[in-house]
Amino acid sequence: MAAQSGQLARRTHPPAERPRGVPLATEPLLFGILGFVVVLVLWEAAVDAGLVRSALMSSPTRIVGAGVADFSSGVIWPHIETSFQEWGVGFAVALVTGIPLGLALGMFRRVEYLFDPWLSALYATPTVALAPLIILLFGVGIESKYVVVFLEAFITMTISTIAGAHAADRRHLETAKSFGASKSLTFRSVILPSSVPFMITGVRIGAGRALVGVIVAEFIASNIGLGFYISINGTTLNASRVMLGILLLGGFGIVVGQLIRRLERRFDKWRPAIH
Repeated sequence: MAAQSGQLARRTHPPAERPRGVPLATEPLLFGILGFVVVLVLWEAAVDAGLVRSALMSSPTRIVGAGVADFSSGVIWPHIETSFQEWGVGFAVALVTGIPLGLALGMFRRVEYLFDPWLSALYATPTVALAPLIILLFGVGIESKYVVVFLEAFITMTISTIAGAHAADRRHLETAKSFGASKSLTFRSVILPSSVPFMITGVRIGAGRALVGVIVAEFIASNIGLGFYISINGTTLNASRVMLGILLLGGFGIVVGQLIRRLERRFDKWRPAIH
């Protein structure tokens, strides 16, 4: 009798199926790996067939060989450590200054009017144009690299945070005001939740821009770092090591971007609806 009731329950309550159109959690990773492998195979085949000159684009097998040689000998480690130090310090300083400033400018319109022209000018000016001036002011040492990385990330995060502070629903602001909420309570309960998704988006974009700043600064004046590693191997036409440096930067950018994107999805439900 118990067995019959169990069979009846299984018939009346079939196992839940994944809704159509909803991707599996592993699908982005699987398709990303598949696309990466396909490109590598086609790249290697094109070089072997003579469609692409190996002296210009190298090939995956040659890049792996160069990577094994440089990692095992330890030649590339100082370049990686220096570039990631420049990225980490510049990005961290931009993070702790850009977000608070963005919130302050978003809450106080007159202060925003005061700083907005400067932010707009810096945002419109390529950092590569400012890098020579920064190097003149701070020297060719690592301090100038920190400044370039800071500027690349700072502007993006500040502007994104300002947009988040402006995105607070007017109805919620008016409700808080009608109940006599203080400015600090309105900030904590209305403005901050609306700003968090924009902040994280700015952090994700700023992380990538900071990596660009590292390479720009090292291209202009440096004798160590991945930017210098790419540049010096480019002058000697060593395409394998040039591509190795580029792939290391791209891989680091992908990892950081994915980590921040996971954090962004956790707060995406706070993002205001766009009507």
